[in-house]
Amino acid sequence: MLVLVENGELYAPEPRGRAAVLLAGTTVLKVGGVDRRTLDGLGVEYQVIDAAGGPVVPGLIDPHEHLLGGSGEGGFGAQTPPIRAAEIVRGGITTVVGCLGVDTTTKTMPGLIGRVKALRDLGLSAFAWSGGYDVPPATVTGSVRDDTQLIAEVIGAGEIAVSDERAPEPSPRDLARLVTDAFVGGHLSGKAGVTHFHVGPGRRRLAPLRAVLDEFDVRPDWLYPTHVGRSEPLMDEAIDLARRGATVDVDVTQNDLPKWVRYYRGRGGPPDRLTASTDAGGSPPRSLLDQVRACVRGGLALEDVLPLVTANPARVLKLGGKGRLAAGGAADLVVLERGSLEPVDVIAGGRIVLRDGRVEIDEPNRPG
Repeated sequence: MLVLVENGELYAPEPRGRAAVLLAGTTVLKVGGVDRRTLDGLGVEYQVIDAAGGPVVPGLIDPHEHLLGGSGEGGFGAQTPPIRAAEIVRGGITTVVGCLGVDTTTKTMPGLIGRVKALRDLGLSAFAWSGGYDVPPATVTGSVRDDTQLIAEVIGAGEIAVSDERAPEPSPRDLARLVTDAFVGGHLSGKAGVTHFHVGPGRRRLAPLRAVLDEFDVRPDWLYPTHVGRSEPLMDEAIDLARRGATVDVDVTQNDLPKWVRYYRGRGGPPDRLTASTDAGGSPPRSLLDQVRACVRGGLALEDVLPLVTANPARVLKLGGKGRLAAGGAADLVVLERGSLEPVDVIAGGRIVLRDGRVEIDEPNRPG
């Protein structure tokens, strides 16, 4: 079935003006230069989504969600429930990467892989990081390299903790071995193979990652630290790391993305080396789009913020065809309401999963 999205202001994520998008299955068939008369003349069946003048943007990519729920620090009763597909699509997210955190005992890699598979069955693009806070990391096969190479859903290692009292203080050699294993597994399987680091509030900040780069044959683009918006000194170190070639990530749990985007840009951070994530489990999936809207309300241009949640994570995660709206790319897009930027329609992998604000996913209800 073809889907025609018309009457929208296209952001690919760069602004393209008023343009229609034609989707065929899981692929963008054409951007611009197509209308209903053309399709009627061909005699093919198609659906129409009228964007009503609102922005049409690539589906959002969230590289950090605790899909099994938060670890529940403070007691078992503090654990948060698994994240549902409906929560994800209501936030305009079409691609998500799940992770484990400090709890790798009751939250397990097999459980995470199972949750990722469930989201895939429901139409989303879903992946997983192999590991958790610990070094050596929790895995399915016994090694990050094998997990990344052999398990389709695994794209690298994460979230490995540094500068945090809740995790061991791994040596630079141990970190270098882990990062290299993830890279090799990705290299052999055509995946990202990066290591996603949880950066805690400890005084060493990013010193462990600098030691890995300075002492071993590890490339900066193999590293992908998150939570770098804890403080200005940490963000300054993250900007330096980004200049060396790493990609850095700001979570939106504190609702302060506008502050950190301005700070990062004002100090010359490479625009294509910054991403944003929800850390969902600690915040809801829709907080990613909420914070994009907050940036726009704060005076930032939509086209300057969108890459943080589309093109930039697609690049670091090596998700070819995602994060952009172009012929031959992935049929993942979001129609936003004009003015409010609320998601109206969401298409994931060519499937309409949100239509006129209503979730169209047949997901089992949670019991009770």
